[in-house]
Amino acid sequence: MAGSLPRSPLAPTNGPELRPVPGVRLATAVSNTRYKGRNDLALFAFADGTSVAGVLTRSRTPGHPVTWSRERLGRGRAAGLLVNAGNANVFNGADGDAACAALAEAVAGRLACGRDDVLLASTGVIGMALDPAPLAALLPALSGSLDADGWRRAAEAIRTTDTFAKGASRRTEIDGVAVTVTGIAKGSGMIAPDMATMLAFVATDAPITPEALRAMLGPAQAATFGATTVDGDTSTSDSLFLFATGQAAVETVTDAADPRADAFRDALTDVLRDLAIQVVRDGEGATKLIEIAVTGAADDASARRIGLAVANSPLVKTAIAGEDANWGRVVMAVGKAGEPVEAARLRIAFGGIDVAKDGARVAGLDEAPVTAHLKGREVVVAVDVGVAGGQAKVWTCDLTHGYIDINADYRS
Repeated sequence: MAGSLPRSPLAPTNGPELRPVPGVRLATAVSNTRYKGRNDLALFAFADGTSVAGVLTRSRTPGHPVTWSRERLGRGRAAGLLVNAGNANVFNGADGDAACAALAEAVAGRLACGRDDVLLASTGVIGMALDPAPLAALLPALSGSLDADGWRRAAEAIRTTDTFAKGASRRTEIDGVAVTVTGIAKGSGMIAPDMATMLAFVATDAPITPEALRAMLGPAQAATFGATTVDGDTSTSDSLFLFATGQAAVETVTDAADPRADAFRDALTDVLRDLAIQVVRDGEGATKLIEIAVTGAADDASARRIGLAVANSPLVKTAIAGEDANWGRVVMAVGKAGEPVEAARLRIAFGGIDVAKDGARVAGLDEAPVTAHLKGREVVVAVDVGVAGGQAKVWTCDLTHGYIDINADYRS
């Protein structure tokens, strides 16, 4: 199905300009697992000593690649990553585990590393057996064509129902030495990340220990991928990996609290936010990007939960799709979140225009400018719940008939 859908109207005008990361090489291939005649397999190779951290789905029915990678992330080192699209390798019993082991062994043989230094990620249809042999057969050619400039091709290869490739790069400095942060992601439906997004892979040449990477990745993920939703469904395959190759000539960062890492942390968060919002922009059937800004909550976590309750409401999402300023649906969603709210101080605004304030509709409201805002491609909903100083931003998209069209026959 990838490639057969019209490009999202919310897609960026230009494709991502992705900077190479010293110590990372990539290659792609056509496996015809599900998508015929297009790249659907990506191999990443990392320099010796590369650190890794990751966050993975909390789904109680995780994919076999998620289980494989989770058991190896604690080592904090990685030499390779293999990603396939079209078959998620989920709920396949012992055969699913065996497929992972076979693929890791095959990658390890080509990269001259141990199989436990190989991470795996898969995306696509759930419950279909994955035959590792055709994928393993492509590894000699893949490993022979590894290229530092392969990021864009890899972003294309990991797509499923995505209508455009997603990537982002930033440059920053540590102790005056330039370092790069580059990442790619895929995702379009089944997006309500619980620790990650469907698939996202980010790398830097900064020298950072696994412990410091983990400490920085968690909060950055929570404020970005963890603050997005398309349809309220958490994927069985959610995987976000962060690699640090250590190729930049600077003293290693061993502590996330080290002030030397502040600029890197900002660049990392910026890349993750960029990728996360691109995923929402490509939400299945989406025509509008929606930002929900919550203030006045008991704390930031409460604000995020309120924001996600609004973002996941089909009634809110369909109202915005219909360009209807139905603020009553926002009131409903805020209330169902189960978080502290001062109803008499509740304020709701669309595009900076108050539609409800102090617990009631704004008297004499002229809805014309509100409707004009809702006709745009980007909609901003602001909610102040009047309790304390907690705040958060959450991103989602509208819900249209296009979502049904894509998912009603996904396996066909």
